[in-house]
Amino acid sequence: MIPVPIGAVRHSRPLREVYRVRMSVPELIRIVSRDSPMALAQVERVRAELAVLHPGVRTEVVPVKTTGDKWMGDLSKVEGKGAFTKEVDAALLAHEADLAVHCVKDVPADRPLPAGTTFAAFLKRDDIRDALVHPGGLTLDELPEGTRIGTSSVRRAAQLAATHPHLECVPFRGNVNRRLAKLAAGEADALLVAMSGLERIGRQDVVTEVLSPETMMPPIGAGILALQCREGDTELIDAVSGLGDPDTHREATAERMFLHVLQGHCNSPIAGYARVDHGGELSLRACVFTPDGKTRLNAHEWAGRLDPATLGTSVAVALLRQGARELIDGIPH
Repeated sequence: MIPVPIGAVRHSRPLREVYRVRMSVPELIRIVSRDSPMALAQVERVRAELAVLHPGVRTEVVPVKTTGDKWMGDLSKVEGKGAFTKEVDAALLAHEADLAVHCVKDVPADRPLPAGTTFAAFLKRDDIRDALVHPGGLTLDELPEGTRIGTSSVRRAAQLAATHPHLECVPFRGNVNRRLAKLAAGEADALLVAMSGLERIGRQDVVTEVLSPETMMPPIGAGILALQCREGDTELIDAVSGLGDPDTHREATAERMFLHVLQGHCNSPIAGYARVDHGGELSLRACVFTPDGKTRLNAHEWAGRLDPATLGTSVAVALLRQGARELIDGIPH
């Protein structure tokens, strides 16, 4: 029996077709999020979309500083990706806020969402690609030997080690603005960062090159914002579910189930993305790497008659059959 998708939204119908009839909407929705400029920009997107869906609704922002934002060292020392969500979840469960906005890539998929919470919607997906920022305007292939690339992502480091071994990755933590400031201060020669992050803070001007998913495979959940509520707040769940995008819902469900079955940790170089094509067909492409990039396991499947969660499971099983479990467990964390 296929397990229930981790953090799946509660509606089976396409989200924009749910609750088109007149509904009761809370007078005030308190929205909790990380306090970084990008996270707050994401909240403003949610507030704007809510205002269109429910004119007159009042919203209030509850910013919190997470462990991941305060700690600039190795994330494995502070609960990995959960370091970016723990305080946000706590505010939601303590009824200090009503709705949480998360980047799906930051929400752990190897364990369930905190008890008593659920995803109410996945917003329409943004760009999944990574971007290169180089002050001199060079592309990735033009960077000379010894160029220092600012990134703390094991996913990026593994792929660069395989395709551009002459480049050096240097640890670079912090929100996008902070990383851009570090680059300007000369702490690295170039920077790899999510294109969606730059778009959300209006800094597309710094982009030297946008890398294709074939050049730099994105992380699971790239470019997706999720809205999380308490399970018992059915009025609010119903009110915000209309912000959800059906295709993104399918993609997120497949990707998170894939990661859940694979049970990777924060030092696992795992990458992949699901895509709904113009004909409505869903596929999932994923990879597992060794940190040095010398070993790369690949899998790519189309859903066909499979539901998204089953597709995610099938792709994970395909990689496990190639030795992904041994590869992942052999990486210190």
